[in-house]
Amino acid sequence: MHYVIRRVGQAALVLAAAFTVAFVLLQALPGDAILIKFESPELGLSPAQIADIRATYGADVPPALQFVHTLLGFLSGDFGYSIQKGTPVTQLLAEALPDTATLALLAIVVAVLLAVGIAALSTLAPFAWLRAFVRALPSVFVSVPVFWLGIVLIQVFSFQLGLVPIIGASPAQALILPVLTLAVPISAPLAQILVRSIDEVSLQPFVAVARAKGASERWILGRAVGRNALLPTLTIAGVLLGELIGGAVVTETVFGRAGIGRITEQAVSQQDTPVLQAVVVLSALIFVTVNLAVDLLYPVLDPRLKNPRHTNARPSKKVGVAA
Repeated sequence: MHYVIRRVGQAALVLAAAFTVAFVLLQALPGDAILIKFESPELGLSPAQIADIRATYGADVPPALQFVHTLLGFLSGDFGYSIQKGTPVTQLLAEALPDTATLALLAIVVAVLLAVGIAALSTLAPFAWLRAFVRALPSVFVSVPVFWLGIVLIQVFSFQLGLVPIIGASPAQALILPVLTLAVPISAPLAQILVRSIDEVSLQPFVAVARAKGASERWILGRAVGRNALLPTLTIAGVLLGELIGGAVVTETVFGRAGIGRITEQAVSQQDTPVLQAVVVLSALIFVTVNLAVDLLYPVLDPRLKNPRHTNARPSKKVGVAA
């Protein structure tokens, strides 16, 4: 319980820091989103009417009072109203989150499958040149820009081969290329960590004992090495899943998909501060929740971490892997 309470407390501090930094940075942005929208001569609003609108959004009070008011609203689930659309931010997020969550979850599943496939081939492939080629793939994947990969996939699979339609695609077909666009770069660090972990675990004495007893390389990889090698990979997978929200901004823009990334892009271009702050806090909440789940899952996967001495030492190991 002490371990759980400490991890939950750290997660709460991260969320508080994310909210504070987002508020300060957005308040420091030049310009005023309310004036940008409502001072247009086409609307014909008087200065008094614009002042009333500013009062409605709470923009006429000092920043310190805005911070307290916004914080209390966030704690109660009230993210305010979008300046550009006039609708509750909560409603915008509720409509966009399912699409982004589906895209992110499918992308992490495909990325894990790619990483496991690369790790297995790099270990079990019969030829040295093939193992070397497979081990080089993560370096190629991680250097591919997301927006470029998305455009290339559209050009090849839609325009050249006609395998995945862009216009009139079913919901399942519309997910294929965006999922691949996100999954390929994400699979690279997963594969690198997994391959490195397999190499380290393979040198352990219990692996040599298994070989001496006549176990095949496939059995050793699947039963003896795999579970131990997955622990650091699980850590980086949690970090990457949290970062998929950021990757979705580019992917959803390239493929014209509705989601958190799309409303973030629109909010940035329109300086819609309430939406931007809500997206930042939501992204931090998802990131913290996923990593908290990983932290709590570690002792389940590795019984040694149930010992308080090992549990207290694990965060430094995790930081090293993530770095």
